[in-house]
Amino acid sequence: MNENTVAARIRDQLTDDVPGFVAGVHHAGDQVVVAHGTANVTTGAPMREDTGFLFGSVTKVLTTTLVLQQVERGHLDLDQPVVTYLPEFALATPGAADKILVRHLISHTNGIDADLYFPDARGRDALKTYVEGLGSSCGTLFEPGEQLSYSNGGMIVAGRLLEAVTGLSFPELLERDVYTPVGMRDSATSAERAILRSTAIGHFPDPETGEPRPTTLFTLPDTWGPAGGTPIGTVADLLAFGRTHLAGGVSPDGTRVLSAGSTALMQQVRHDMGTPNVPPMGLGWVRYPFGETTVLAMSGASPGGVAILCVVPEHDFVFTAFGNTPGAIVLHDRILRTLLKDHLGVRIPALLTEPPADDVDLTPYVGTYRSNQLRIDVGAVGGRLEERVTYEPADAAQERIFTQFAGGATAAPPQRYVPVGPGLFAPAGYPAETFDGYLRLLLVSYHDVRDGRARFRNGGGRLTRRT
Repeated sequence: MNENTVAARIRDQLTDDVPGFVAGVHHAGDQVVVAHGTANVTTGAPMREDTGFLFGSVTKVLTTTLVLQQVERGHLDLDQPVVTYLPEFALATPGAADKILVRHLISHTNGIDADLYFPDARGRDALKTYVEGLGSSCGTLFEPGEQLSYSNGGMIVAGRLLEAVTGLSFPELLERDVYTPVGMRDSATSAERAILRSTAIGHFPDPETGEPRPTTLFTLPDTWGPAGGTPIGTVADLLAFGRTHLAGGVSPDGTRVLSAGSTALMQQVRHDMGTPNVPPMGLGWVRYPFGETTVLAMSGASPGGVAILCVVPEHDFVFTAFGNTPGAIVLHDRILRTLLKDHLGVRIPALLTEPPADDVDLTPYVGTYRSNQLRIDVGAVGGRLEERVTYEPADAAQERIFTQFAGGATAAPPQRYVPVGPGLFAPAGYPAETFDGYLRLLLVSYHDVRDGRARFRNGGGRLTRRT
């Protein structure tokens, strides 16, 4: 790998839209890290190559690794019900929790309707508090294994499950069984630990000036640790973790972290929705098809920032990055596609090959869809779908946490969508090539049409159900 060429390709994509950005690439034994901009606009601290950042949902792959470790040690069975190990696990839908298997938690096929459930608890019993609250606060979206919906709740229950079978807290287990053997020397499990070293914070664009303003919430509550609320580390640490999965579970220093069989199991397809906007799901990993090349990936939003980790086994390639504004996901996508095409020679075909249609019957999709604290009203206007999204907080604490996580914006203007395939819609005004890479998640699909009406809407990999 020509490190200067790779660094130049990354720098060529950088813009002033993101206050601070750091990215790393490992390819065939060589590694390069690029840092740019400001880690905190209040202090003016520069983004450095070793600046820490919140992993966000990238943590889900770490949590899944921990689950597979316990399977190898005989403490968990993927095909056993969660209640076998966690008898107190219950949901507001009677009997639903009893049907959920351990593998459903880490393959996003569990149906737990808890995507915006933010109980505010900290400390050793935070995950216990989360699970206790599910029984009265959260039901289900579908039967386990029936559908695929990105599940924060499933990963958090998996974290509590790990605590139950090991006797350790999730942060203790993460440090002992992932951070240490992988060699993630600069990673932490809390803001209190991270503050001892250089750490970036998130920013949101000011609604009036567009200038970046610092987040008022650094991490989510401890209840969200296994889903990505609290772990913090560096690009070098995530590269080491990605390389461990490239090497069949062996860390860069030769430590066996996970068996080759378990590493391969995480990469295999567990569920496929069969729609372009929702990539097939492994265990922990999302399998993004870029033509004939599969990119194992997970992105992670944090308050005012977004991280990404991508592993391409057939090219011995890892890419990871963090930008400290929500729009950084666009930059991640642009850099990833550039590296795939120009550095690895991967051909990326167009995802949408037909122009938007103007004679589609929109009736099956019109209606109201809901999930936990979220309502989406879908209407038909001028041959297009129009969506209105409403956040409906369960209580003041939920509203406070989610509002801070979203940077104060909890409502969005109506969005129009044009039909681009059977049950598939693209946001109006975007060039078709926008969706060829990671941003295919911006597409919306509708599923399980019965009696002329779709039962589910999928946006960003998340399901809402027709009411």
